[in-house]
This record gives sequence, structure tokens and C-alpha cells, in this order.
Amino acid sequence: MTEEIKRILSRIIQEEIKDPRVGEGMVSVTRVELSSDLSHARVNISILGEKSKQEEAFAALKNARGYIRTELARSIKIKHAPELELRLDNSIEHGINISSLLDSIRKDEDKRD
Repeated sequence: MTEEIKRILSRIIQEEIKDPRVGEGMVSVTRVELSSDLSHARVNISILGEKSKQEEAFAALKNARGYIRTELARSIKIKHAPELELRLDNSIEHGINISSLLDSIRKDEDKRD
């Protein structure tokens, strides 16, 4: 169920949210955690880009939370969709930074050899 919700939320964010602040960064749903009674969902969202653009996009998503929840309920054909708790996830950006640092170290080592 969590993977299905993750897929649907990704589609809603990418295709149905019309706020231009959301479209400026690359937005990904990285994880969904559901409560045992399916009444709450923690949704981790990664937004690539400048810090200010990330904050604007995240604020826009939080404002659209009611719409996103309604569309989620409609898509999975349930009466009550879980309450969505959106969380900003910086793990993808952190991984990119680490990869960049490792590449830089390798280039420095290659220059020494």
C-alpha cells in the first residue's frame, strides 16, 4: 500500500500541482510511512535546487496538502485518505554532495600519481 501511495503522490505532485514554485525544482517522493490504521502518512519529499527554491516549493506543497489528499483518495478509491505529514528529505542532495566530494578526491589522487 505504501508503494502505491508513493507512486500516486508522485504523479499528483508532478502532473497536477500547478503552482510554479513546485515546478522550479526537481521534486521526488522518497518515502511513505503509514500508520497501522492507515489514518496518517508521513511523506518524505526531496527537492533539488537552491535552498530558497526548496523552501518555496515545500511551502507550496504544504499549502496544497488538502488538494493532494483529496486526489489521493480519489485515485485509490477510498473514502478517507490518510492525513498527510510532509517532511523535507535532503538525503538525495546529500548523496550528490558526497559523490561530488569523492570524485574530487579521486581527481586529486590521480594528479599526484
